[in-house]
Amino acid sequence: MTDVLNSVVDAIGRTPLVRLDRLTEQAGVKGTILAKLEYLNPGFSKKDRAALGIIEEAERTRAIKPGQTVVELTSGNMGTGLAIICAVKGYPFVAVMSKGNSEERARMMRALGAEVILVDQLPGSVPGQVSGGDLALVEQTAKAVTAERGAYRADQFVREGNWLAHYRGTGPEIWDASHGAVDVFVDFIGSGGTYSGVTKALKERNPRIKCFVVEPQGAAAAAGETITQAEHPIQGGGYAMPDLAFLKSIPVDGYLQVSGDEARRTTRLLAWSEGIFGGFSSGANVAAALHLLSGEESGKTIAVVICDSGLKYLSTDLWS
Repeated sequence: MTDVLNSVVDAIGRTPLVRLDRLTEQAGVKGTILAKLEYLNPGFSKKDRAALGIIEEAERTRAIKPGQTVVELTSGNMGTGLAIICAVKGYPFVAVMSKGNSEERARMMRALGAEVILVDQLPGSVPGQVSGGDLALVEQTAKAVTAERGAYRADQFVREGNWLAHYRGTGPEIWDASHGAVDVFVDFIGSGGTYSGVTKALKERNPRIKCFVVEPQGAAAAAGETITQAEHPIQGGGYAMPDLAFLKSIPVDGYLQVSGDEARRTTRLLAWSEGIFGGFSSGANVAAALHLLSGEESGKTIAVVICDSGLKYLSTDLWS
């Protein structure tokens, strides 16, 4: 029997690590995929960890005042995590998000007490496909709202609490649950916080573990590729940002690209074969792992993150 928790914030982290043997068998590859079920966090995503890390770091350094408003740019997952934490800790929260993200995310944040400001996409943009240009418009609005309200900007792309949450939590949890048996880690990057924190934690324990960055096909800026398709359906990352702060001092053993169609197909396969109801980026991670198991890393053990829940995509073509 576990202890009674003081709040839902204490339920963040310590998520299960699950073998995807049925999926690998159906895909016809040799090796093992271990999936970290981050969609089982209270806000249904890995961003709960980063949100908590950012707010706790702000409190520790006294960068945030009691009752001060918190503002953040979000695709929905970080905003949901911040909405939960701010509700428990007593900070008003304003989420600024592109209209290109799925509507379930805005509804969930509002349900948790957040104010949600939706920003129009660039002319000609496709709903459900958020580009780096769309994100730049969201950033402009987030900066303006922060200044107007004298708010604390959570700023997930630079706040140390983001990657440290995964360095202190997600990475060690993967290592401990697998008993150090991981050969490879792959991660679809948004802010780069998960990749950075988990990679640093794993490589400190075993420098031979290979870590790969995953990006959308046609928008692989971190890999140095020419951007040919800035818009894609894999929400929460792939913003064609070549200079992510969290990746500057972290080793990358390789770069992988996954198309929107691959991510969609693999997300559905994950649900049908394993009963794991993830979102687009979860499918992108598993698709990247399958690529490696069908080639240079055949027979190895690859760890991936199931980033968020499929419930956040019911209005998209992921489940139509």
